[in-house]
Amino acid sequence: GLGSNVLIRDKGIQGLVICTKNVLNNFELLEKSQLPKKLLVKAQVGLTCAVFSRKLAKLGVSGAEFLSGIPGTIGGALAMNAGAFGSDTWSHVTALEMINEKGEVNWCEPEDFDVAYRYVKYKNDSPARMWFLSAIFSFEKNEKILPSNQLAIKELLEKRAQSQPTQQATAGSVFKNPKGNYAARLIEQSGLKGLTINDAQISEKHANFIVNKGSAKASDVEQLIDLVRKKVFKKFNIQLETEVKIIGDL
Repeated sequence: GLGSNVLIRDKGIQGLVICTKNVLNNFELLEKSQLPKKLLVKAQVGLTCAVFSRKLAKLGVSGAEFLSGIPGTIGGALAMNAGAFGSDTWSHVTALEMINEKGEVNWCEPEDFDVAYRYVKYKNDSPARMWFLSAIFSFEKNEKILPSNQLAIKELLEKRAQSQPTQQATAGSVFKNPKGNYAARLIEQSGLKGLTINDAQISEKHANFIVNKGSAKASDVEQLIDLVRKKVFKKFNIQLETEVKIIGDL
């Protein structure tokens, strides 16, 4: 994808990395569904969430506006069940195209997966690992709301820019929100907002982001993550779970 919500350790990844951007980025409007108010579209995993959202808005679709503010790809959104502003990706998934490590391509149903908040897992154990290639999505269609769709996207982007450090280098939201609470609130109430280790800093704009002020290493970010978890647990007895995926060699 675009590397959002990923922290790659300082020694990198000893293996093959596939970047789907500008490759698997097709968007296709499928035949009208039997439900007149539903619209089906197929999107490949390299398509950015922002482009996907804008294309749907032009088709007079409601429900995809939240994706405009997610700085990743459809593949990442599927893998993480990405969401924002009360909406999530898998609420609209109707079918999934998968490829395994043997190069075999198959279609799966949403029921084949356990899906929750920022969590997706294939239910059945398979001898071959699998990855997403594309997905078919279903959305409500209402061409009369086309102007309001465009306005909603603009407002969501403005809200995101006002509340998050969108102009700084980050790995995205660091922690999942605990049930009934917000990670940013817990971090801020623990007195950690603005805390810095070398050039890695807990954002002063949104405490659930760690920004790179220039030359921060992944190890600096990981140290901050560990410190935040310990401090929040000590103060609130809540164990924060990371949303960001930490990969690579130490």
